[in-house]
Amino acid sequence: MEQDSGIQFLSAEEIKSYQEKRLAGDLEYLENHSAFYKRLFKENVLDIRKIRKLEDLRCIPPTTKNDLQLHNEDFRCVPDDDIIDYVTTSGTLGDPVTFTETENDLQHLAYNEYLSFKTAGCCKHDIMQLMTTIDRRFMAGLAYFLGARKMGMGIARVGNGIPELQWDTINRIHPTVGMAVPSFLMKLISFAKEHGIDYHGCSLRKCICIGEALRDPQTFEFNTLGNRIHEEWPELSLYSTYASTEMQHSYTDCEYFNGGHVQPELIIAEFLDDEGNPVASDEPGEVTITTLGVTGMPLLRFRTGDVVYHFDEPCRCGRNTTRLGSVLGRKGQMIKFKGTTLYPPALFDILDNIPGVVNYVVEVSTNDLGTDDVKVRIGTDKPGESFEKEIKDLFRARVRVAPSVVFESVEAINKLMFPAMSRKPVKFFDYR
Repeated sequence: MEQDSGIQFLSAEEIKSYQEKRLAGDLEYLENHSAFYKRLFKENVLDIRKIRKLEDLRCIPPTTKNDLQLHNEDFRCVPDDDIIDYVTTSGTLGDPVTFTETENDLQHLAYNEYLSFKTAGCCKHDIMQLMTTIDRRFMAGLAYFLGARKMGMGIARVGNGIPELQWDTINRIHPTVGMAVPSFLMKLISFAKEHGIDYHGCSLRKCICIGEALRDPQTFEFNTLGNRIHEEWPELSLYSTYASTEMQHSYTDCEYFNGGHVQPELIIAEFLDDEGNPVASDEPGEVTITTLGVTGMPLLRFRTGDVVYHFDEPCRCGRNTTRLGSVLGRKGQMIKFKGTTLYPPALFDILDNIPGVVNYVVEVSTNDLGTDDVKVRIGTDKPGESFEKEIKDLFRARVRVAPSVVFESVEAINKLMFPAMSRKPVKFFDYR
């Protein structure tokens, strides 16, 4: 995988044929090296040599996050001496899971992010400012660094937070590309305004954003957060990338901003309903992946928990790969509130658009009737009954139901959002 093979520009039929050839070898590898999958094949009387088409994968039971937590060690396919890097998942829906990476897997990560950055229009002449952590057992930060290195970009490893250091680096090194959580860009803008920094004239021309949605899952128009950043900093092009530790893969916008492109030589993606059936592109489905070429902890039909719309028609950029809209929400975080089905990002989008809401967290719990209750804890300088009514009216207008609202200090909410072991802001707490 040293050179870009250009597979994403082949026809859909050629891409499928390529993946089917790769799949046979990966299934054999799992049968020979993975205790978990060897047991799965035996218990379900599966002859992997009969699995030749992508459609044949449907006879294999999906792997779940619960499987990873209960049988973590059984997914390892190599001895300890072959492991180079240890990382953990974020633990959003449970205890973090340990993942191990071989030298091959680190090269796989580098190649994936090289393709990702290339999709976003980056080149070796760019300088990337890395505004995400590369430590704390975080796979993504390391992947970004490796991918930028493979592309030949210069890299400034600033890490997350500290707007003053970010702006000092921008003014000192003149990076052209940022890698950041999008809401942090609003903090950079606020700091620049407060300190007279001409951010409109700085060197940054694009930012590849992680962790928060910027666009509508179906129309690809900017959502509230995307609009706020774009209105404040129109010179900065905003690209989205979606990934997870388990996938060891990312889906990234091209210059047409119509969904994150799959890299088909690295992963097979399915989109399933609750019963495990494939969904049409106009229906939300759970991202379910099979890794290709991973040697440390490869996964087969792993249900990520992330619900998206997918798009199969060719893209104007010339790629014929499946594209993913922004994540609607995590399957395990779905809320049934007063007869309405909600995902946390829909609530975030409303709160991000309310002047006077400085920060917030959303809490879901089970009430005495066994149904979901939703509470929004808001950090603000203008608490009061009229502001509470305004917030609830906005919720009713947008999603037909209104959560309970509690006002607290900005500092108190900030402490909730940044717990000691977290690698990113936490805005959703599920106590069900």
